[in-house]
Amino acid sequence: MPTETKTKIVAKVPKAKAKPRIKKEEAVAKLRIRVQAYEHKVLDNSVKQIIDTALRYGAIIVGPVPLPTEIKKYTVNRAAFVYKDAREQFEMRVHKRVIDILNPAANVIEALTNLNLPSGVNIDVKML
Repeated sequence: MPTETKTKIVAKVPKAKAKPRIKKEEAVAKLRIRVQAYEHKVLDNSVKQIIDTALRYGAIIVGPVPLPTEIKKYTVNRAAFVYKDAREQFEMRVHKRVIDILNPAANVIEALTNLNLPSGVNIDVKML
């Protein structure tokens, strides 16, 4: 019996070059609110109040994003004269949050400026 050999003919079809998909980011106006406080409960209540106010006017919100707590430690001698090893440490903690508001309308900005927040809460607002 004669042996049959099968040959495969493979034709290379040129692939269509795929264009790289690059999302063109539109120039998005962004309002970045950075909130700081010594007490985290007061900070969380203030952030909730800011978010509720912005959502009431239909703003798009990203956050709140918790940032690392900044800890400042102070070491003080307990005794005035001899007892060098007797010391106390005190610390101050600064809790931080960041909220981004995308494409804020004028009424959102006006509502946020008229917002009454408790004392001890520091707010930095930047337009990006």
